[in-house]
Amino acid sequence: MEQETYYFLEQRQDLWNFIRKNPDWYRYLSRDANRIEEMEQTAKQFYGKTIPQRLEKAQQNIQLVSLIIDMAGAFKD
Repeated sequence: MEQETYYFLEQRQDLWNFIRKNPDWYRYLSRDANRIEEMEQTAKQFYGKTIPQRLEKAQQNIQLVSLIIDMAGAFKD
């Protein structure tokens, strides 16, 4: 693996952990360091950090809060 790529990964703990969990990416980056952006996108999907995943999580949290409020209102009556 190229030194620049290695140092970049050392600085980004999330990507470092991703590579440790997905060793295929170590091989891909060793052969072609230009795939670092592709790996970043894959890591975002893996960790649930894409915009659609974040929106879905926020929607689930809103539904949970709404359910709790409805249940609290039912006990009040």
